[in-house]
Amino acid sequence: MTVLFDGIASGMLLFLISVGLSVTLGLMNVVNLAHGAFAMFGGYVCVVLLNRLGMPFLAALPVVALASALVGVVLERTLYRRLYGASHLDQVLFSIGLVFVSISTANYFFGDQQQTVQLPDGLSGQLHLPGLDVGVYRLFLVVVGLVLAGALQWMVTGTKFGAKLRASVDNPRAARGLGIDVDRVFVATFALGSALAGLGGALGIQMLGLDPEFPIKYIVYFLIVVAVGGSGSIKGSLIASLILGICDVAGKYYVPQLGAFVIYAVMVATLIFRPQGLFGRSAAK
Repeated sequence: MTVLFDGIASGMLLFLISVGLSVTLGLMNVVNLAHGAFAMFGGYVCVVLLNRLGMPFLAALPVVALASALVGVVLERTLYRRLYGASHLDQVLFSIGLVFVSISTANYFFGDQQQTVQLPDGLSGQLHLPGLDVGVYRLFLVVVGLVLAGALQWMVTGTKFGAKLRASVDNPRAARGLGIDVDRVFVATFALGSALAGLGGALGIQMLGLDPEFPIKYIVYFLIVVAVGGSGSIKGSLIASLILGICDVAGKYYVPQLGAFVIYAVMVATLIFRPQGLFGRSAAK
């Protein structure tokens, strides 16, 4: 039960960080391999707010999300918008270049050492349940992840903004003809994806650590979540994250000699039977 719960918490953290990529890659059709850089930015903002300015952890999280969203808006307006009509290769090369720029910037300002943050007393320690010791912070991640997943799913499928977003991606010309401000929809969506990445990066410091190599170390995991869950599916990203998190933790616990091989095996097996992912559009049809 402890391994299962730790797997769920690990998967929920993976969801919190990667769901922003599901928004930009899946919903906007932008190959943003610099997603990890936005998560790293959020992590460093959290470190500065907590360790240098003394802000409480929970109060810092909305500031982290807002700061990440603002950076996303600036980069979208100045750089990313020029690539919407470009090939995926151009988008990949640009975003990889942005990753290396972010790594150098983080090295310059913070050095190459691991960053740490002090959690509040209310999120530290464990809850002792019959037959199970539950980490309070891990339980907090599970609750935040579920709330966020529900809110995002409702936004995409049950709001006017979600309908405008889907129309803008599927047929921008027709969307403009219907009076939809496609540029405004795109910048708002990119800001949302950036805010989610930054928030996930801040929440992940305690479990994943934070250093300038963060965007390189974890981008493969974020891409696996989007690929297995299905492009543009919030529910798919959530379920994929939970499956991958549980399999990864269980594999490392029971067969540690395999390392991270288990998570790749799960990805390969899933994509063999569901090439579009668990909840990709083609699979849904």
